[in-house]
Amino acid sequence: MGDGQEEREATDVSVSYQQGAGAVSVSYQQEFERDGYAVSRAVFGPAEVDALREHFMALRRRGSHPGDLVGVAAGSRDPLRRYPRMAQMHRWDDTTLRWLLDRRLADRLTGLLGAEPYAVQSMLYFKPPGSRGQALHQDNFYLRAEPGTCVAAWMALDRAEEDNGCVLVVPGSHRWPILCTRQADTRVSFTDVTVPIPAGERARPVRMDPGDVLFFHGSLVHGSMPNTTTDRFRRSLIGHYLQADARQVAEYYHPALRMDGTPLRLAVSEGGGPCGEWTDRDGVPTVVMSGRHTVTRKHE
Repeated sequence: MGDGQEEREATDVSVSYQQGAGAVSVSYQQEFERDGYAVSRAVFGPAEVDALREHFMALRRRGSHPGDLVGVAAGSRDPLRRYPRMAQMHRWDDTTLRWLLDRRLADRLTGLLGAEPYAVQSMLYFKPPGSRGQALHQDNFYLRAEPGTCVAAWMALDRAEEDNGCVLVVPGSHRWPILCTRQADTRVSFTDVTVPIPAGERARPVRMDPGDVLFFHGSLVHGSMPNTTTDRFRRSLIGHYLQADARQVAEYYHPALRMDGTPLRLAVSEGGGPCGEWTDRDGVPTVVMSGRHTVTRKHE
């Protein structure tokens, strides 16, 4: 996986696979194309989910790891500092790498995209009780995959619903360009930028059971609610992938991997450039590419 590769951590967590289990139907493809997202139910079994959940909880209990975006602060009043998210674990953890490249995900992504994608990111969100959500955003603002876009595979490790902070999506927003960002309300969001949506559009909750996987387009506007419970985590394991015709991606996401695990050399995307702004044309909200990105972020 390149020079400077961290030593992989030994693990005995296994992920099983059944050949042909990832085929997608025409109606499922149509749903993804129409709405920008689709949910596959029970992609991973209860025993697998339980093992993955405990694996990442054990890693987090050991403290900080390579790729952590912030350090663990066990005594913090902020739940997200006690259980900060993990990122790019596949670069040092074999369990994550096997999940990221699992044929069940690869087959579904290939069915949705028409060709096998490239893997570029792994993330684990713990989202403990009382934690903030994430403001509405578009993933390709961060990844800057070109041409084409990125796609996420978001797997629930716990039951996800409104009270513990499930994902919110704006159906059909994948047809919008990458929008200009504005300041987010960091009292309810752990990220500091968001994108506006016009009147008449609303973010809808995606309720999921453990083992379900939500696939969504890199331009889909999405976020999550705060976890308002006192006793329920909302853990999720996430992979980000590039469409096969992508030739460049932001530097943080290198190296890309083919789904057989071999590295792939891509060009580095630069930040900045034009972005979409909402305007009113005869009473109809319309996006025009009149803005320019003044804010860039290395990663989500």
